[in-house]
Amino acid sequence: MDLNEQRMQFILMLRSRGITDSAVLAAMESTPRDAFLEGIFKERAYENRPLPIARGQTISQPSIVAKMTEELELHSRCKVLEVGTGSGYQAAILSKLVRRVYTIERHRPLARAARAVFQQLDLGNITVVTGDGSLGLPEQAPFDRILLTAAAEDPPANLLAQLKPNGIMVLPVGQTDTVQAMIKVVKTDNGLEYTELGEVRFVPLLEGIAKDSED
Repeated sequence: MDLNEQRMQFILMLRSRGITDSAVLAAMESTPRDAFLEGIFKERAYENRPLPIARGQTISQPSIVAKMTEELELHSRCKVLEVGTGSGYQAAILSKLVRRVYTIERHRPLARAARAVFQQLDLGNITVVTGDGSLGLPEQAPFDRILLTAAAEDPPANLLAQLKPNGIMVLPVGQTDTVQAMIKVVKTDNGLEYTELGEVRFVPLLEGIAKDSED
């Protein structure tokens, strides 16, 4: 199967998983997932599965990336914070749909690699920060949307504080050794509204900057 056919099958797969937002599908179609993978995993880029990247991390499965993106209800004026850059794939998708993406990564080598791919793909509206994602990015707050790609036990209060009124946060919650749930939090005038979106499995949200950061 050639690359074009793989990408066509990829979009059909996303539709079959319930992704209906045409802007999200277009962003997924126009973002080459293989650019965010290395070695033998490049040829498996359009499979609907998580795949390993450096530093013991993973690139999330595409149907989960699409679902989280769709649930953020993005528009072109949004300023988005992503916690957990990883390969950079999720941030690249977001960048096609919003005004500005700030993404935080605790592993300096991953942040460096993601920056290089963004430059290669000419994605100029993404700012990569090496730092402690659990703290958010107060100097750039408030954000219209916040996305976590690592599981917290509960939605972090300091990140909720960095969310604008009527803003949306999507994140996995739960203990790392049990089932996690993807949830959507909407910050309304009357408080926080929570919606559970299904079971997921993500790496845990860790505090601090990783020790490999001097690599």
